[in-house]
Amino acid sequence: MARMPSAERRRQLTEAAIRAMTRDGVARTTTRSIAAEAGVSLSVFHYCFDSKQALLESVIATLTEHYVGVVKEAIRPRETLRETVRAGFQAYWDHVAANPGEHMLTYELTQYALRQPGFEPLARRQYERYSATYAELLEQLRRAMGFELRVPVPVLARHLAAMTDGLTLNFLVLGDQAAAAEILDMITDHVTGLVRHEVPGGAPAALTPPP
Repeated sequence: MARMPSAERRRQLTEAAIRAMTRDGVARTTTRSIAAEAGVSLSVFHYCFDSKQALLESVIATLTEHYVGVVKEAIRPRETLRETVRAGFQAYWDHVAANPGEHMLTYELTQYALRQPGFEPLARRQYERYSATYAELLEQLRRAMGFELRVPVPVLARHLAAMTDGLTLNFLVLGDQAAAAEILDMITDHVTGLVRHEVPGGAPAALTPPP
């Protein structure tokens, strides 16, 4: 077996865990099955992760990275703010549609953590990570396009995390792509309605979505 840096080995095992858990479910996935999925010995697994909590936290962080990367790539200034925001939501949604098993796994991880004594902080950190990610994306967009929000960034970040979390679960249950697209349009309009643009020499003017 080829030697590799421990960080790379952890990444390899985390991705293997995601594949195994997506296929078999969290409860039925064992450290042995993850090691087999990664093609390494069980001792390598225990060298990289000293607890199941550490593994699950790495899985949650990596799942978030999977879709945050595509959203960050999509959120670049376009002709209008609405187009920019909508493109970011669409990038996220394209990831949901292409990887429903991964997104279903995020909900399973939450339920598993909440039901296992001592694992509850994992669920809290998972949802804190969602809000922190939205806050980072909002700040990135605000700096790039030079606007101010009518509400604090942390408040809007938590709101968007809750909205997309609920929409994702709704889609995984009902599978209605058309309804999801309509809701994303509504969320986009809501976000642009919460933005103000400082007009040089004048009062803040609302950036309203086109009719």
